Amino acid sequence: AKYGIPVITVASFNHNIISSRHITVESGSQEADLKIINITDCGDIIITQDWGLAAIVLSKKALALSPAGIEYEAERMTFMLEEREIKAKFRRNGGRTKGPKKRATGDDIRFLSTLEKIVLREIQSKDT
Repeated sequence: AKYGIPVITVASFNHNIISSRHITVESGSQEADLKIINITDCGDIIITQDWGLAAIVLSKKALALSPAGIEYEAERMTFMLEEREIKAKFRRNGGRTKGPKKRATGDDIRFLSTLEKIVLREIQSKDT
């Protein structure tokens, strides 16, 4: 409420979120991602750890931020998606890759700091 920006959450029926600003979707694969893609507009801020979803919303001129507080950049998405594909192929062939790191307090601090920078940057760009 600090900046008066509406927040919408999207999740499947498997998540119990009670809010008038929550959209519930079926629990099928990619249902939440498809809904997010369909409702995303230019200038929206999407929080996701899914690199594919981040790439798509960036192509719609939205902004994307990871839960760890890293802002996704369109210029890096090709590299990130190629890396994702290489790791997926490795896993399909029986290899093992590291999962995400355990969330730390620093992630929360970085997330809030980066989110606020993005919001302020967007507010300032609309004022000019």
